[in-house]
Amino acid sequence: MRLLVFQHIACEHPGIFRKFLAEDGIAWDAVELDEGEAIPDLEAYDALWVMGGPMDVWDLEANPWLEPEKAAIREWVRVRRKPFLGVCLGHQLLADALGGRCDWLSPPEVGILEVALTEAGRADPLFAELDPVAKCLQWHSVQVVEPPEGSVTLASSEACRHQALRIGQHAYGIQYHVELEANTISDWGDIPAYAAALEKVRGRDALARLDAEAQPLMPGFARNARRLYEGFMKMALEMTA
Repeated sequence: MRLLVFQHIACEHPGIFRKFLAEDGIAWDAVELDEGEAIPDLEAYDALWVMGGPMDVWDLEANPWLEPEKAAIREWVRVRRKPFLGVCLGHQLLADALGGRCDWLSPPEVGILEVALTEAGRADPLFAELDPVAKCLQWHSVQVVEPPEGSVTLASSEACRHQALRIGQHAYGIQYHVELEANTISDWGDIPAYAAALEKVRGRDALARLDAEAQPLMPGFARNARRLYEGFMKMALEMTA
């Protein structure tokens, strides 16, 4: 199996999933779209992951590569019907590319906050093994307000109704971050846009406080990441068999 990853900033990579991929011997290629790297021939790949980033789905003038990225997502999900996972911006791009709508979330949802599975989420093949209510890292000021046609909401939070979506039986979008590693928060804090969003919501010294809050929760983050990864790979392998 071969995996393609769309990245929008170097620090938002697959995180802990890289460890799982290495353990399973799965080859993957990252395309850094914000640096002008071209989308390769999709035919060569079996699964597509789309990661987060500081831009928004409508920032086309500043990031013209968003248009071909959305076109590739549409082709992948609607035409090729291959396994897809989008995280944060990747979740929003999935919705936008397939006819849904995103809009501002006020105030932004930033911090370690609870996400709860819906009834559909508790029955979903990928989400059923996750904790039904879990603390997760949120770091976003945009949300999906109108999911695409045919989507199912799998998880919600108090501030954001559509925390996770499934489209068909093969495409998943997750607003919160499941890919965390011990250094993720500190690395993201070096990005001015991320640091500004964090301090706006949580005040001065927010980065240090958020990191301290997250560290004791890392085993739980890793456990849920492993379960999600295993569910996705089981689905992907069945679809490519």
